[in-house]
Amino acid sequence: MIDDGTGLLTIGELARATGLTVRTIRYWSDEGVLHPVTRSSGGYRLYDAESAARLELIRTLRDMGLGLDDVRQVLAGERTVAEVAAAHVTALDAQIRSLKVIRAVLSTVARRGATAEEMTLMNKLARLSAAERQRIMEEFVAEALHGLDTVDPDIRERMRRTAVRLADDPTPEEVDAWVELAEMLQDPEFRAQMRRAVEFNAADRTPDAPRGQSVWFAKRLVELVAPARERGTAPEAPEAEEVLRELFGDADRTAVLERMTVGFNDRVARYRELLAVVNRQPAPPHAEDFAWVVAALRARAAG
Repeated sequence: MIDDGTGLLTIGELARATGLTVRTIRYWSDEGVLHPVTRSSGGYRLYDAESAARLELIRTLRDMGLGLDDVRQVLAGERTVAEVAAAHVTALDAQIRSLKVIRAVLSTVARRGATAEEMTLMNKLARLSAAERQRIMEEFVAEALHGLDTVDPDIRERMRRTAVRLADDPTPEEVDAWVELAEMLQDPEFRAQMRRAVEFNAADRTPDAPRGQSVWFAKRLVELVAPARERGTAPEAPEAEEVLRELFGDADRTAVLERMTVGFNDRVARYRELLAVVNRQPAPPHAEDFAWVVAALRARAAG
């Protein structure tokens, strides 16, 4: 405190009183958020007790992560602390979401041992907006269904309702699943495979076929196969023939195997599994039942 009876403080005394550095106080003064009361005859800045209280408020706002523009508006009475805090919460939420995505991508890169090019692609895919992710899915479905008017309406509707809902706070596993799913959706071979599966569905339907026939078949398959699997019946066992006969009758087993292989192979199962992970849904049920049927058909084709 200068010894002139005014009670004013030099910048050094203010620093000692508040625990801040002279450099920080000088910087905030230069930026116009802390004004000196006056200057000494030697040109030094002088501050009073109100300046010290103002300095504490500035420090608190800065500790909360507010920029100097926000601090200046609060001190000038242009915005309330509550208004600035609410805006800052929104900004922090966005930053936290972004950091979580970055962390998830880096975890995926580390786990995969990815190259710089792969990391760039993963980061790009992870940062797509919800609308952009859904657009990739919709383009995939549209290509699979294009021009196939006789596809079972229930199947068509289910495919068109397929959504991609990656969370705002994805886990590394969810980011990994989305990256793999996005790569799959854009893979020409997988797109061609899904198109072929839908073409089989369209070709198998007669004009008078009831809606939902494909869904009914899937349910029927599970009803027959699940008990057989529970009894321990192996796909190659003679007892499996009865299940196949119940499902397919006298249909050409080679043609049936071709259709089943296209629609219910490992890659299709993986596609459904990835969708469930990305959307935080339970794992798809009955995948093992369909795999059992394919294995049973292959066993007989090989024999």
